[in-house]
Amino acid sequence: MFDLSALGIGGGSIAMFGMLLALLVTGMPLAFVTILVALVFALGWFGPMAVPIVTTRIYSFITQYVFLSVPMFVLMASVLDRSGIAKDLFDAMKLIAGRIRGGVGVQTLAVSVILAAMSGIIGGEIVLLGLLALPQMLRLGYDKHLAIGIVCAGGALGTMIPPSIVLIIYGLSANVSIGELFTASFLPGAMLAGLYAGYVLILGYFKPHVAPVPTEDDKMPLAEKLKLLKGLILPAIVVVFVLGSIYAGIASVTEASAIGVFGVVLSTIVRGEFTMKLMIDSAIQTLRTCGMIVWIGVGATALIGVYNLMGGIDFIKTLLTGISDEPIVVLLVMMLILAVLGMFLDWVGIALLAIPIFAPIVSSLGYDLIWFGVLFSLNMQISFLSPPFGPAAFYLKSVAPPDISLGTIFRSLVPFICLQVLALALVIAFPSIALWYR
Repeated sequence: MFDLSALGIGGGSIAMFGMLLALLVTGMPLAFVTILVALVFALGWFGPMAVPIVTTRIYSFITQYVFLSVPMFVLMASVLDRSGIAKDLFDAMKLIAGRIRGGVGVQTLAVSVILAAMSGIIGGEIVLLGLLALPQMLRLGYDKHLAIGIVCAGGALGTMIPPSIVLIIYGLSANVSIGELFTASFLPGAMLAGLYAGYVLILGYFKPHVAPVPTEDDKMPLAEKLKLLKGLILPAIVVVFVLGSIYAGIASVTEASAIGVFGVVLSTIVRGEFTMKLMIDSAIQTLRTCGMIVWIGVGATALIGVYNLMGGIDFIKTLLTGISDEPIVVLLVMMLILAVLGMFLDWVGIALLAIPIFAPIVSSLGYDLIWFGVLFSLNMQISFLSPPFGPAAFYLKSVAPPDISLGTIFRSLVPFICLQVLALALVIAFPSIALWYR
């Protein structure tokens, strides 16, 4: 085989990136692309003796105990998708909407936060809100651009609100405490949701036609209010038990995920919705999602392992730190790189490919990796909404009315992307927003 080490680390980095890009353009899944490139460079750079080293690195990644929490939280979301819990929760939140202008939009955002705290999965939330909240807002006369933006931006809050799968994968990649990441992301996630709600209320105040006041249920009977209130009880119990057990130090993230699955399944039993079909369908969806995450993890871990052996981590560090003597400039360049990657790759691939490279550099610059994890999650928030491949737009398009095009959806997301950038800038400028608990 051709001796790739003759290219040197600079040429090898370009060749590796070029091969990755070329294979991705063919439509080959990211997991298989990374495995193939890792194998080619392991054999071409070091010879057959390097392969066992790569497999050892893969084994150490997939056998981490906290990785068990990923299928648990995915299963929670899968059961939630198939139950009526989300619908009852949305109906119950009518109690907080009241007759304020933009109230239904704020109600939708509040439901988004609770759903995010129950599952940490993004796609399912956007589909649920697209089925429940979008028709409601359009029926009430909301501007369709505002309604679309609320659903997509609110549904994407799952990247920030614990228990976020994004934070779990980041914690595994950066080798930091996931419980601490959950604590650090809580306030920035609430701040971002607050920015969305403030935007909706302010827009409704200055442009009354975009967010009309609901005219129905002017005098809702007390019995009806109590009936709606029941829809809040089970979700609240699940959230309190999952997040409360983590923050109180009673359970680890992995143990809390098992508590969450038990709570959601028990909720379906109490509501009379539990069936074997529900559990089988949820399990199959969980296997598909986690299979994708594991395969990407295997490929990315192998690739980063080979690249590290080649001296690539030191090469990238030299490149980035050579940009400027100011650490903040280097940090902003990293944010830009993550934003560009987010336009073309899914967050799992970005976390598993970029974070093992960036984390040592961030530490050497004197920055906190927990804080950087919050920045990473905020950046992934932006990627979920950003064209050309923003997943949120495609999730919503799958359930939106036929007259709503992808172009319309992406245009509707621009103000919310600006709010995400603002939130990212605030956390960069004021790290205490994330590190408030210290």
